[in-house]
Amino acid sequence: MSSAALDTRAAVLPPLLLHAEAKEPGTGWARRVEGVASGLARSLAMPLAVAGRARFVRQVFAAGSAFAGVADAELLVAHVELRRRLRRERLGDEAAAQAFALVREVAWRRIGQRHHDTQVMGGHVVLRGAVAEIETGEGKTLTATLPAAAAALSGIPVHVVTVNDYLARRDRDAMAPVYEAVGLSVGLVVEGMTPAQRRAAYRCDIVYCTNKEVAFDHLRDRILLGQVRSNLRMKLDRLQRDAEDHRQPVMRGLHFAIVDEADSVLVDEARTPLIISQRSDPADERRRAEQALAIVEGLDAGQHYRLLRDLGQVEITEAGRHVLEARAAALDGPWQGAIHREEQARNALAALHLFRRDEHYLVRDRRIEIIDEYTGRVMRDRSWGEGLHQIIEAKEGCEVTGRTLPAGRMTFQRFFRRYRRLAGMTGTAREAAHELWQVYRLEVVRIPTHRKLRRRAGGTRIFRTADAKWRAVVERVRALNARGVPVLVGTRSVASSELVSARLQAAGLAHVVLNAAQDAHEAEIVAEAGRPGHITVATNMAGRGVDIRLGASVAGKGGLHVIMTESHDDRRIDRQLFGRCARQGDPGHVESMLSLEDPVLEAVPRLPLPGRLRLALAQRGIERRHARMRRDLLVADERQATALAFAGRPE
Repeated sequence: MSSAALDTRAAVLPPLLLHAEAKEPGTGWARRVEGVASGLARSLAMPLAVAGRARFVRQVFAAGSAFAGVADAELLVAHVELRRRLRRERLGDEAAAQAFALVREVAWRRIGQRHHDTQVMGGHVVLRGAVAEIETGEGKTLTATLPAAAAALSGIPVHVVTVNDYLARRDRDAMAPVYEAVGLSVGLVVEGMTPAQRRAAYRCDIVYCTNKEVAFDHLRDRILLGQVRSNLRMKLDRLQRDAEDHRQPVMRGLHFAIVDEADSVLVDEARTPLIISQRSDPADERRRAEQALAIVEGLDAGQHYRLLRDLGQVEITEAGRHVLEARAAALDGPWQGAIHREEQARNALAALHLFRRDEHYLVRDRRIEIIDEYTGRVMRDRSWGEGLHQIIEAKEGCEVTGRTLPAGRMTFQRFFRRYRRLAGMTGTAREAAHELWQVYRLEVVRIPTHRKLRRRAGGTRIFRTADAKWRAVVERVRALNARGVPVLVGTRSVASSELVSARLQAAGLAHVVLNAAQDAHEAEIVAEAGRPGHITVATNMAGRGVDIRLGASVAGKGGLHVIMTESHDDRRIDRQLFGRCARQGDPGHVESMLSLEDPVLEAVPRLPLPGRLRLALAQRGIERRHARMRRDLLVADERQATALAFAGRPE
């Protein structure tokens, strides 16, 4: 049977499930106990798993030798037969090894790249439903083609999920020839697509998409379907409507997700709930925001309120409540309610004292644009809830927008747990291994590098003041630049990147800045960062999906030199910055230049401790708090979903 005939037969047969997804697990004590027990069992079985991965790699290489001298026409026949076999036998190691071997050969012929042994090992880990921790620069994009193609050939629809539209489009365009050569269709879902375009993309065997787009599409489908989960009801409903009817869901279920930058998507993003919203009247929101700012004007910190900076919260004191009640007496409507009054007062105080311009948000074209604290990227389609966004708009003199009123909501945690098969890849997962297992039942497996890692660590210098640190950074950059060494200066915020830029400019050192204000030019800026003597100042946005290639003669000078000037709340983000150098066997050098006035140390009491110990305590404390916040958000989201389901309303 020809490939075309096989594809036609598959298209005619209706899917068994129109909108398949896994049953969502709970978060109670029984699941936590089961997680500990199963995690211990997996640890004991680790030697067997390592041996199994090595054996699988040998199987792939042995199978690949049979394809090496085969003509292209014969490979076409081979993939049709393999597809038939995979649909019969599913994804056992023997059949999967054949699929991996075929994809390796096709990749070499179509794009000039052949997966090396550690990429095969990483692909096997992903196919088996775990997170492969693959060192930055080791080729995660190519690695993903192995499990994605094998699963798709077996009839499982695959979503390859990444963190932004640029990476989704880049990876789809780069890898599409490989998939198409084995008879697989490849789709892309990015911002701005119509429902019809999304529906067509999700019909493909493999879809490249962002976590935001795929999760919102699922949530919109759930709102459209309401509480009707019956497969038979959905099939009957489809018969009554045209396939392109806007009332039809765009997705065909949650089968298999391969999440690139898994720690960013599954952990960092888990603190932000997904909300489908309607807009309130902007004029009413401006009036409420201005009233909120006026009602807290002149309140005394300590007497009327307390700033809990480590939690990012404001606490109103009893004295503050009395003042707020007296001031609200002249206001109408919801201001007479104590809950609303205190909530808006907390938002106004947070907007004034906790949310800082160029660190937490940008003001651009009289609009507030939120900066992702983990990546430094602008999240243009995001807004803070409960009126906080509107208060910050009023504070900055921007046009006040309507508030988003939720029509449906869900966390990334609940969404990704609905996939029948879930896996991921990242360069930094070990710090989040416990949470990935407890929440998603995802094991973290470290994959060795293909070539020996040549990254040299220059240690950490901690200065008493920020000014002393910035002066030392400039002098260090000057010395490296004089030797022709390319330098990447990593900062935590837009404000810090602009500060170090001003100091470098004053010192006469030519450089470029990569932060949330220049993210549209990221690819061009990063492409130049490895040239001899080049100086790049970057926020954390340079840490994800970016490949810095070394220019001529740079390797002989020690490679790219990375200077971290501010530690992040999470150690993983620091490691992502260091991972910008010494990629794929290249040399590189990293060092940290910090100060006791850095933001990460604000939450730590000024105890007589060594600077490095204070820093370690601060990061671990914040990581634990953030993990607790994510857990609490998941529990609250599940309770709300249960209440809505009981009331007969959609999520």
